[in-house]
Amino acid sequence: MTEAARRQHAAYALFNQAMADRLGLHPTDLQCVSLLALEREPLTTGEIARLTGLTSGSATRLVDRLERAGLVERSPDPDDRRRTRVSLTAHRAPEADAAWDAPADAFAEALEGFTDEELAVIERYLHRTTEVGSAQTERLRRR
Repeated sequence: MTEAARRQHAAYALFNQAMADRLGLHPTDLQCVSLLALEREPLTTGEIARLTGLTSGSATRLVDRLERAGLVERSPDPDDRRRTRVSLTAHRAPEADAAWDAPADAFAEALEGFTDEELAVIERYLHRTTEVGSAQTERLRRR
């Protein structure tokens, strides 16, 4: 199981790099776009820094790059006018959306044939390993 998980992680890291290359982005920039898509509300640059493990200055440069690429937009924070919020643009670059079509279909196809119960186990595993990965990331950053 551990070997399979390591291979899956490596395969996904290589996929992430290839997708970033296809879109002309840095892999961290691509992951930021993915994380922003999962959020219900726009994030501050500080929150993006925390999610990506970047310094505040690096996160600001990341947001600048994504804004130039037409993938994100900044808007004033309604609760604090000194801050801005970052969200995905309503009409993202069409090439970015199109690049995900084939991988999305392939990943969906990989789940075909699993029962609802099996999918629930897979989902539980993914949640647990995400928590472990996040905790280990924090442990490594503290050193």
